[in-house]
Amino acid sequence: MKENNFAFIDSQNLYFSMQRIGWKLDYFRFRRYLKDKYSVAKAFMFIGFLFGNEELYKFLQEVGYILIFKPTLILKDGEVKGNCDAELVLHTMIEYQNYDQAVIVSGDGDFHCLVDYLRKQNKFCHLIAPAPSSCSYLLRKVAGGKISFVSDLRNKVEYKKSTP
Repeated sequence: MKENNFAFIDSQNLYFSMQRIGWKLDYFRFRRYLKDKYSVAKAFMFIGFLFGNEELYKFLQEVGYILIFKPTLILKDGEVKGNCDAELVLHTMIEYQNYDQAVIVSGDGDFHCLVDYLRKQNKFCHLIAPAPSSCSYLLRKVAGGKISFVSDLRNKVEYKKSTP
């Protein structure tokens, strides 16, 4: 029987953590990796909506992500705020009956209680954090051995500019 797992992706945590380690994620290859490795049928990406990024959103949808948008605020200093933590937790529970197990993609310790609950309900498949340096100790602890890091997958999911 084929598994029907869903991924719930904290796009801000993933993007900024990858930026800190110095390379770009190939979102097409990452989506394929989620499908092949963890039988992810649906990958929900939680992302702040910014005007001007429509091409990015279109691309992400074309390569297989279901985007869940959060309105953003631009602060006086130019910083953009669009924390999607609550939306990720809520959507994981809204979809609860529709998946076998959940793959959580984030290193944010705010998801400790979600992973703990899913684990206790046998609905937790795996935690994928961007890098060890950006993964909360609480999250590591609750995930147990079911944790991996995008930084260890560089040869599989790094974006490489194609040459003409």
